[in-house]
Order: sequence, then structure tokens, then C-alpha cells
Amino acid sequence: MHEMSLCESVLQIIEHQAQTQHYRRVTAVWLEIGALSGVEPDAMRFSFEVVMQGSLAEAARLEIIELPGIAWCMPCGRQVPVQQLYDECPHCGSHQLQIVGGDQMRIKELEVE
Repeated sequence: MHEMSLCESVLQIIEHQAQTQHYRRVTAVWLEIGALSGVEPDAMRFSFEVVMQGSLAEAARLEIIELPGIAWCMPCGRQVPVQQLYDECPHCGSHQLQIVGGDQMRIKELEVE
């Protein structure tokens, strides 16, 4: 379960920002998770609770914003939605797609005190 190590990285970022921005507690964390990122939202929620115990984000609420996968179809020149990496273009059936969105995870926002 790589979500555990992802949550550890999120905690490191939170702790670093707490030192830089001078806050002492995090009450909510918003994560954007792309459909093609390989991150399971339920596993992320579980890991978040475990990793944040004893930290400045221990009681923080985790809000996950799921982003769709988006690709650029080279033959027909359109942006198209994709559910997985090797989908075909819904317009022309081509597999010559370049992923342009939905393959990342990022911290969108923190609510702090």
C-alpha cells in the first residue's frame, strides 16, 4: 500500500509549512487525486488517519477531490476523458493518446490554526 508513504510525504510537507507559515494545528486537508494517479481514495483515507496520529494534523479532516483522467488524441486533435491509461479515443478509436491531466496527486489546500 503506497498510500501510507504518500501520507508520510503529506505530513512532511505539512510540518515544513507549519514551520515556515507559523501555524500550530491543521484542521482540514484537501487533496486532489487524479483518476490515473494509481492512488486509491479509500486506502488514502485509512492511511491518513494512521499517519497523522500524534502530529499537528491528528484531528484533521481529509477532503479528497477526485479529478478525471484527460488525454489529448493525436489523430483527431481533441481532449478526451479517459478512465485508464490505455483507453481508446471515444471519437476516433485511436490509442495514440497523450495523458494531459488526472495522473497526479497534490495538496490543494490546508485549513490551519
